[in-house]
Amino acid sequence: MDPSNVDPVERSVKLSLTQLNQECLLHLFSFLDKESRRLLSQTCCRLRDVYLDPCLWTVLLFRSPSELRRANYVLGSSLRCLTITWMSSRVQVCNVEDWLKTQFQKDLCSKHDTLVSMLLDQVCSMCPNLQSLTMSGCGHISDQEVIHVLQSCSRLRCLLLENCVRVTDRTLQALVLHGASLHQVTVDFCRNVTQAALQVVRERRPDIRLSAERSAGMIPDIKPEKKSQLPLRRTLLQKVLVFS
Repeated sequence: MDPSNVDPVERSVKLSLTQLNQECLLHLFSFLDKESRRLLSQTCCRLRDVYLDPCLWTVLLFRSPSELRRANYVLGSSLRCLTITWMSSRVQVCNVEDWLKTQFQKDLCSKHDTLVSMLLDQVCSMCPNLQSLTMSGCGHISDQEVIHVLQSCSRLRCLLLENCVRVTDRTLQALVLHGASLHQVTVDFCRNVTQAALQVVRERRPDIRLSAERSAGMIPDIKPEKKSQLPLRRTLLQKVLVFS
């Protein structure tokens, strides 16, 4: 068959995927989930370059800590929205106070308790343009990690925390000091947040839309103090022996 007689439209259909420009490839990759992107990037160097382009990774969603172990995402300055949600019965184990956990529960938590913290540490150093952070069911995240994000990501506009039991009034204090760009803050079901701290945020940052469903009304963690009765009894017994 004479190539000159081939319809131009038919010839254009034979265009290979790697012949598309970067913008088109980025658009196509954007419809794929993280794992599909990674698998496609393993087919050739051209698609690998697209996969590593920070412009592809403006939004990241993780539905469990185990997803953080997979090397199927790229952190960079283009990241705008980060969401980490964990809807599992294991969240109840993470939410138990450390001093009340059984050894089995501690062993279970030890397999994932630092995963979110490590990711946030990378975000603080690599994603200065982050604008939205959502964390739900992250029972091992403390004030320190959240404050670090507020200090490192000055363009953060939306902070949504739900069922993050280690978050306390220190995070609310940091909102006032470091959250200059914040417009929306949610601290729902965070049992160690007090009504007094919420009121301070409302008074000093009235521009922030603050939501705290049930947080201040929940029973906070109270570490039991060491019983002083035993040493007292021992002291009384010693006195009796001395004077007898």
